[in-house]
Amino acid sequence: MPRPATRSLPRRLLHSGHPRRRGWHRLVPTWRFSLFSTLAVLLLGAGFFALGVVLVKVPDAHAAATAQRNTWLYRDGTVLAQTGQTNRQSVPLDQISAEAQHAVLAAEDRGFYREGAVNPAALLRAGWNTATGKGAQGGSTITQQYVKNAYLTQEQTVSRKVKEIFIAIKVDATLDKQEILANYLNTTYYGRGAYGIQAAAQAYFGVDASKLDAAQGAYLATLLNAPSVYDVSTATEAGKRAATARWNYVLDGMVQEGWLSAADRPATTFPQVRAPQPALGLSGQAGYLVDAAKDYLVSHKLVDEAALAKGGYRITLSIDPARQADLQTAVQRQLTDKLDAAKRPGDGDIQAGAVSVDPKTGAVLAMYGGADYTQHFINNATRRDYQAGSTFKPIALAAALENGAKTQDGRTVTPDTVYDGANRRPVRGGSAKPPYAPPNEGEAEYGQITLRQATDWSVNTAFAQLAQDTGLEKVKQSAIALGLPADTNELNVVPSLPLGVSMPSVLDMAGVYATLDNDGQQQAPYLVQSLQLDGADVPLPPRQSSRAVSEQTARQVTDMLRGVVADQGGTGWRAKELGRPAAGKTGTTDGNRSAWFVGYTPEVVTSVAMFGEQAGTGKQVTLSGTAGGGRVNGGGYPAQIWTAYMKSALQGTPVGRFTPPGAIAPDEAAADPSPTPSLRPGRPGPSPSATPQRPDTSPDSRSQAPSPTPEVPSEPPTRTPPVRPEEPSTPSTPVAPPTSPSRPSRPPVTPDPSRPSSNPPTTPVQPSGTGSSLTAVGEAA
Repeated sequence: MPRPATRSLPRRLLHSGHPRRRGWHRLVPTWRFSLFSTLAVLLLGAGFFALGVVLVKVPDAHAAATAQRNTWLYRDGTVLAQTGQTNRQSVPLDQISAEAQHAVLAAEDRGFYREGAVNPAALLRAGWNTATGKGAQGGSTITQQYVKNAYLTQEQTVSRKVKEIFIAIKVDATLDKQEILANYLNTTYYGRGAYGIQAAAQAYFGVDASKLDAAQGAYLATLLNAPSVYDVSTATEAGKRAATARWNYVLDGMVQEGWLSAADRPATTFPQVRAPQPALGLSGQAGYLVDAAKDYLVSHKLVDEAALAKGGYRITLSIDPARQADLQTAVQRQLTDKLDAAKRPGDGDIQAGAVSVDPKTGAVLAMYGGADYTQHFINNATRRDYQAGSTFKPIALAAALENGAKTQDGRTVTPDTVYDGANRRPVRGGSAKPPYAPPNEGEAEYGQITLRQATDWSVNTAFAQLAQDTGLEKVKQSAIALGLPADTNELNVVPSLPLGVSMPSVLDMAGVYATLDNDGQQQAPYLVQSLQLDGADVPLPPRQSSRAVSEQTARQVTDMLRGVVADQGGTGWRAKELGRPAAGKTGTTDGNRSAWFVGYTPEVVTSVAMFGEQAGTGKQVTLSGTAGGGRVNGGGYPAQIWTAYMKSALQGTPVGRFTPPGAIAPDEAAADPSPTPSLRPGRPGPSPSATPQRPDTSPDSRSQAPSPTPEVPSEPPTRTPPVRPEEPSTPSTPVAPPTSPSRPSRPPVTPDPSRPSSNPPTTPVQPSGTGSSLTAVGEAA
């Protein structure tokens, strides 16, 4: 009997042991499938994460995150200028107040010290809030924010966010929390162009980051959320309310975390925020000071140019802000206020430079580089392209006295050695043929005069012979020992060397006279007082000091230079108005292209110079005609600027006394405030009835072939100097006359009729074989 027919079933169902799944049940995965799928996803995710950690490298911080400004400060810490494109000054964490640190943590990442580089819960919460319309939120930790600031961009993309997470994990593994926090505080933006908390502290409160209190720190932390919106100096009323609310949120967070006591919270009031300040640029004197300090750093190999350009330095200069202001005011009132280029085009060619130095330390106290750095980039205080004129003569004096120079007839040179001051007197003892024979100022004839008188009246012929008696090479080496750079332009061994044909800077000459003021101890002028990089001190080498000349030599020269100011007819007579013991020397060069006065008191040395520089071309031109006057001498405008500045700079300073020659130590109670009277022929003597004798200046009265200089008589000849052409530096019209006493009058001089006009020649008498560097100084007073 046949078997009943059965319905055919697929083999897989006949042997599976499971009922057949129908309908929607087929869409639900089995538990085994779910388990294996979850494990696969986790393994795949872990693999991708590990691959991301391996493949995503921590890049170098981009330039915008590391670029910093250099901050330049006066000696008292006042900011002078900031240079660089990015307003940032990185500082270590220990130079950021704890209150400011805690405020930022309370605002941005309260669990910073307890969590890793990424907070997954915060990321999910931020994502949910963004997706549900509660505003775009990042959910980033401080580590992530630092990574975004330093290594990535601010673009809002998924790829950037993924990179941020991976780099943050790596950074967190290589840096400790304090390093990350410091880096974040130094890279984040606070508004007003300020990057980093140090720049922000200065921009909003005018203090360093180390001085921020809780209220100020909380405000800066508030700005991180929306700098332009929360700047209460410029915000709308709504912005101010929002800033206040955020500020309170930060402070409450500090209390919650235990960083601010609940008792102190009510007493914490909203801080006073300063108004936005203009950028501290390089206009006025700031640019000259910054450039001079840069040159100092680079030339002394303290910082190379590349490192300085990268930024991050905090450079404190030796400049005293009060004396800097005094110097600027003196130049302005004594010179620039009197110039009018619109009426007198030549007034537009007048440049001035000045430097003031502490002779005991070498610190540069003040520097005037020109009217405005943004208009005239050459620093007139440091340029080395104009002759120094007779301000070089004290170097020749020091060389002669220090080296025991002897006259042509074998006498040892002293301040009272008698020299022949005849105009164009040929120098004896030299090898040049024909002999060097410089003119005196105005072709004046002086006859037999002491070295003191030759210094007072700046007699060229006497100093040309003195240098020959000393040895020109010794004069050059003395100049270097006293402080002139060895590579000074035209510092050559030529007969005209003592008359100032070399071209040192105003700063160089201040250093030379500071050595004399410091009893012969040479202390090179310095402009940088301290140096920091990223908040850490950079050690500066010890300042070198050396013995240039003996104390006795320095004191003798100082005593002689006091006569230039104090003696009858001294070329620096206007400086006597200072009313203190002072010494100095004038200098005016051939063609009247520069005029100098370098002088000092026991406390301060100041060098002042004027230069004729054609506007636009830079060509050296004459100073004659300045402010509508005539010839400009060192005893005119430069001496007036010097006197006005020194009056202000020394106000309130006790009157010091120079140590007289031969003394062991200064005795202020007994020191004579005037130069040594017993050794000064030509000064008004104790008998006012004495009648000065006019020197005989006829052609027959002076030897054409000078005989050996006679021995100094027991009573040196009392002689009043011949009058020179009137110094027109301070014309009566349109410029008001100086307020100093009337200049001592001199008897009129009778010029040599066989000589050319009183204007000295522009082409000197050239000894054969001396080369073109031998240039006579036509007017050297």
